[in-house]
Amino acid sequence: MERDPYEVLGVSRGAADDEIKKAYRALAKKYHPDNYTDANQRARAEEKMKEINAAYEQIQKGDTGYSSGGSGYGSYEGPRQGGVGVYATIRQYINARMPDQAEQLLNGIAQEERGAEWFYLRACVYVLRGWIYEAHTSAGTACSLDPDNEEYRQLYDTIEANINRADGTYRTTSDSSECDICSICQTLACLNCMCRMCCR
Repeated sequence: MERDPYEVLGVSRGAADDEIKKAYRALAKKYHPDNYTDANQRARAEEKMKEINAAYEQIQKGDTGYSSGGSGYGSYEGPRQGGVGVYATIRQYINARMPDQAEQLLNGIAQEERGAEWFYLRACVYVLRGWIYEAHTSAGTACSLDPDNEEYRQLYDTIEANINRADGTYRTTSDSSECDICSICQTLACLNCMCRMCCR
């Protein structure tokens, strides 16, 4: 039986949005797989992170009767149009803010065929879901596989800057009601517009 997402995050059903975000960020920081070097501990941490991310996403979507007031991704335009074959379709799904469909196609691509664009698009999916650490890791892999790609580098640098600004933690600033991932999305939208203008 699936656990109550509020129980997973350790908050009550009447918890305020800020309290839910704070609990999520604390757990995400604690159980991020990069914190563990032992293979067994890392595997357990990955499973825990999946549970934490799923619980938070479920609450954000309002599937439990809770509405957090929207995801704040209205300004995120996603990657540029383009790509070849299935990648073009994945980009369309991301731009339509359909991460589940995009991820399903990404997961269908064979391991040996997963190159830089695959990791970049997976990072975009993570951004849509608000999973900043996972997005950072995938974007970094994309850049290492194709270091001259400006589109990949812009995404990585934007995430990196926001993580550094937040001192490596999921937290909001005291004078803002927006989460750091929302700032990332706004910045990405600007970068995306600039890219489109340059490409034209």
